[in-house]
Amino acid sequence: MKCPYCGFGQDRVIDSRESREADSIRRRRECEKCNRRFTTYERIDEIPYMVAKKDGRREKFERKKVLDGLLAACQKRPISAGKLEQLVDEIETFVTESTERERTTVEIGEQIMDRLKVLDTVAYIRFASVYRDFKDVREFKDELEQLLMHHGEKGKKGRV
Repeated sequence: MKCPYCGFGQDRVIDSRESREADSIRRRRECEKCNRRFTTYERIDEIPYMVAKKDGRREKFERKKVLDGLLAACQKRPISAGKLEQLVDEIETFVTESTERERTTVEIGEQIMDRLKVLDTVAYIRFASVYRDFKDVREFKDELEQLLMHHGEKGKKGRV
């Protein structure tokens, strides 16, 4: 906390009290440089992280929705619960790092697919088919061909 008088970054807390409504904490502080006292208030950050949907609606980010989508895509695949938990943690971090407190479903979906592509290609295709809303077999085939081409290039680069 910077001193509002001299800008020094070190202070000590003299007194802490909860507000009457118990929705904030009042702290009396004393600057260690100029010895002036000031008051700060700590409140719970109540503005939720939002997700902008393709149709323009906005919803509160829900970690459970990401996990449910991953569980469906990874059903009967050799992916540990720990790996899924880690993936959900990474997506949640991606969302919470937004300066506007909002991400689009496109951004979130692409992040998930990038990670699934590395983790398990079958789970990736399953997720992509729902996320990208494949209308017919041709779209499914095109995605598979791109995936196979990508894997073929990786294999060639690794050979000497």
